[in-house]
Amino acid sequence: MNLLAIETSTEACSVALYQAGATLARSELAPRRHAELVLPMADALLAEAGLSRRQLDAIAVGRGPGAFTGVRLAVSLAQGMALGLDLPVIPVSSLAALAFDAPDNGAAVLAVIDARMGEIYAACYRPDSAGMLQPLADECVCTPEALQLPSAPAWNVIGSGWKTYAAALAPLMPLPHWSNGECYPQARAVAILAAAEFNAGRVLPPELALPIYLRDKVALTLVEQRAR
Repeated sequence: MNLLAIETSTEACSVALYQAGATLARSELAPRRHAELVLPMADALLAEAGLSRRQLDAIAVGRGPGAFTGVRLAVSLAQGMALGLDLPVIPVSSLAALAFDAPDNGAAVLAVIDARMGEIYAACYRPDSAGMLQPLADECVCTPEALQLPSAPAWNVIGSGWKTYAAALAPLMPLPHWSNGECYPQARAVAILAAAEFNAGRVLPPELALPIYLRDKVALTLVEQRAR
């Protein structure tokens, strides 16, 4: 199985190639340069692996939530490549990809991305015996103070939302076993999660692989800003 994965929902621009259980990846923190970097990254990975695009079996994509422009870019590229190559697409939650990079120490995982405008994108997971992620609650966008966490004896917390809002999030849970606010969703995790979906037959035609934004506005009005 050969999968190409794209993840550009946050400041990190990353591409990964999953080939026979091994993963090659490129990633760079490059806000506003994703469109410039993503296709050269993909071509470099394919060249390193000695593969052509025609040898791919599917395109995987981080479908959000995250920055509107980044999510749209990744999904549009995935759809375009899949249509041109007659391949299916495997959308993967960007929050699940983020949670995948938390350590497997038995704790539940809170994946939290800074959504700007005083809000966070958040989702909760528990790793299963196969190392995959089982959701504990629906993905949401909310203020940090309004986040509703399911009951769990221990937590890992990962993502930029922790770096920005740790003071507001910390009272909602026991002291985390592990936390890292410097992590972003990565295409390597998208590729690994997508490989499991591919093996289970859960793939989509390109036109049905849609972005997930969770909210429908990208900025506050002046009145809203003053109210805050």
